[in-house]
Amino acid sequence: MKTLFFSIVIFFLLAGCGKKGPLVPPEALVPAAVNNLAVAQKGEYFQLSWSAPTKEMGGKRLADLAGFELFRRQVLPPGEDCEQCPSAYLLLKTVDLEYLQGVERVGNLLITNDNGVDTGRTYQYKVISRKKDGTPSPESNKVRRRKVQPPQPPVVRAVSQATGIILAITPPQETTIVGYNIYRSRQGESLVPLPINDKPVTGTSFEDLRVQRGVTYRYTVRTVATVAGEAVESLPSNEVAGALTEPE
Repeated sequence: MKTLFFSIVIFFLLAGCGKKGPLVPPEALVPAAVNNLAVAQKGEYFQLSWSAPTKEMGGKRLADLAGFELFRRQVLPPGEDCEQCPSAYLLLKTVDLEYLQGVERVGNLLITNDNGVDTGRTYQYKVISRKKDGTPSPESNKVRRRKVQPPQPPVVRAVSQATGIILAITPPQETTIVGYNIYRSRQGESLVPLPINDKPVTGTSFEDLRVQRGVTYRYTVRTVATVAGEAVESLPSNEVAGALTEPE
């Protein structure tokens, strides 16, 4: 009987050590690389933006993303530049998703500014993400930008009406203007880092119809011009405010 009992125990132990699922390589468990890092010049600073990955490299949902590390290097003239040198990239910012500091999040998009750029110099950026256990992702796509002299901002006047708020724009003395980007916030809130228009406004007036009655809105406008072949925004215009008037 004792022999039979041990035979049954051994059978179940062996059964528990049967065929396993496919082994998952460690590299499949790291966060997927950011692939949409972008840089834009906003007046005197660069704005960096990228989307937080939602999957691991192996395709599984990423559930324990902790944050990011943003790196920058100054691009030197040919013959002097060395991207692969150990000291080429410096850590510009550490982003903790549970305590965002100097970073704004719009949906899944992370936005931060680099205020330490000099006119006439070119900078290159990359970002990596990390899980809560410290596991890093592969490097993101790399983007570079040369800081140029930005265009002049416009002068803006707000006209409140019953159906919308009209912004009257007086253009600066620029010959390469592409249009204008409109930035808006509610009274008492900080201006959002993204314009409310999908593409630059090409006329000298803009009517904001996506407003609510009883709410006061603040606006600034930035000139969009082509400088050295790239779109560059000006410093913000004067700030104006408007609210829907009562219908007659």
